[in-house]
Amino acid sequence: MAAPLPPGADRLIPMRIIAGTFRSRQLKSLKGLTLRPTSDMLRETLFNILGPRVEGSRFLDLFAGTGAIGIEAISRGAAFVAFVEHHSKTVRLIRENLASLEIAGGVRVIPADAITAIATLQKESVPPFDFIFLDPPYAEQSEYKETLCAIDVSRLVHESTLIIAEHRKSFELPATLSRFERARILRQGDAALTFYKLGQDS
Repeated sequence: MAAPLPPGADRLIPMRIIAGTFRSRQLKSLKGLTLRPTSDMLRETLFNILGPRVEGSRFLDLFAGTGAIGIEAISRGAAFVAFVEHHSKTVRLIRENLASLEIAGGVRVIPADAITAIATLQKESVPPFDFIFLDPPYAEQSEYKETLCAIDVSRLVHESTLIIAEHRKSFELPATLSRFERARILRQGDAALTFYKLGQDS
């Protein structure tokens, strides 16, 4: 997740890749009150749940922030990752983190908001994604519903797509969308991950 940064809040702090090809390599993050990267612990928990399905997958990282989620997917063998981020400083940061690991193929950085990016990808008729991760600013609760609804009716999903939303533990996301339904909620510290899969009647 990324949000506008206050003046003077763009000092770089390190993050690490948990596992895979780039295990223990450092990523840069912007230090600021409004930039909240997914914690190493929660990222590790997420990818332990996703397991071997990540290898060879197509992964869409919305509100990508530092790019840590998408880069973790690459490290664990994802075939293609699209990073969507609206704010220019964090777009540059994603590109810098990819360059530092010499990752050039199988990635795309889209400098746009999530809804615009979803519409753009649909117009391009890109293949659907196996995993779609979204992590809007916790305070922007409307972003969750708008983004989930846009994904739900899009052609970016297939019968096995898993949608994962990171959010504040105290904030509950909808149990059902038009096609997708909540499959699991995992709570860790102040954060939670809600998983959606295609409903049986879809």
